[in-house]
Amino acid sequence: MNRCAVFILMLGMSVFAGLAQAKMTIIDDVLGRKVEVDLPAQRVILGFYAEDYIAIGTESALDNVVGISRDTWEGWRPASWNLYTNYRPSLKEIPDVGEVEAQTFSIEKVISLKPSVILLADWQYQGLGTDVERLESAGIPIVVIDYNAQTLERHVKSTQIIGALTGQEKRAQEIADDYQHTIESTLQRIKTAKLPKPRTYVEFGNKGPSQYSFTYGKNMWGAVINMLGGDNIATPFVEWWGTMNPEQVLASRPDVVFLAGTESGMTGNAIAMGQGVDRKLAEARLAGYKKRTGWEQMPAVKNGRVYGIYQGASRTILDASMVQFMAKSMYPSLFEDINPEQEYLDFYKKYLPVVPTGTFTAQITE
Repeated sequence: MNRCAVFILMLGMSVFAGLAQAKMTIIDDVLGRKVEVDLPAQRVILGFYAEDYIAIGTESALDNVVGISRDTWEGWRPASWNLYTNYRPSLKEIPDVGEVEAQTFSIEKVISLKPSVILLADWQYQGLGTDVERLESAGIPIVVIDYNAQTLERHVKSTQIIGALTGQEKRAQEIADDYQHTIESTLQRIKTAKLPKPRTYVEFGNKGPSQYSFTYGKNMWGAVINMLGGDNIATPFVEWWGTMNPEQVLASRPDVVFLAGTESGMTGNAIAMGQGVDRKLAEARLAGYKKRTGWEQMPAVKNGRVYGIYQGASRTILDASMVQFMAKSMYPSLFEDINPEQEYLDFYKKYLPVVPTGTFTAQITE
């Protein structure tokens, strides 16, 4: 047999081996949809939850990402994007497919990248509407996950799905089990103590003290308050997210206030939290909210129970530590042994290739 024939034979065997390793599998996504996917996925469009994808699938899972909704990372969390791209510059080379909420998501671009699967957040899937049919007609499977709901069930399910897509089922189960243990043990302490429900208010502090921004009803931070047995003062007024009338906030007399912020708050007077944020700056921005009209009479302000929390650490498998922080803030006597911010950083050290520095939780006591 000549060298050319041997080469062709070996090439054919290599292709056959690759096909043999591929396995068509039915995935039940968080919406109960049964989706047939070739696993482990070789060409992935990643819509959201990039850090979860890396933590669960390992950094090598990025090698199979052929498109990304870049604005959900670079646009919403630029400091995090910079942290990762400084470590791995090739992230900048992944094609951008646009963002659903901004109506820039390009179906044509997605199809041109020939993905083997598209991984979307529930809100992205719902936002695409009839465009979902165009993608499915092109033979592209769509798998839906959801960390935004902030429920234990969907967090665990989403983690297992990412594990299956990346071939990291064992690692995914370990992360899911750790998350479940943290949430259940936290809830058990609260249940056993039988303490009064603290009236709680949370606001995304992106507009500064002069203007009320949105709060949450039954998702994201609102869902966490509800899960922890708190009395979420937004519940009667806001279903998912939206602003409350300032008079309603004052009349509700919250015992605990959480103000969420990101790195973008470093300019202006918004709440500043996250990567690269100095703790003194974060605390100073929190203190500014005490000067809001009527807030000096609010129980939360009078008792030094106004807290800052990192918005970027919500809607992710990394948020177990933020659940702990909210629990500790709502029921201080029950969680004196827990250091939530250290727990947050420890997750990075264990499962991610970078570790952020900055301020991710804060409190003003005076």
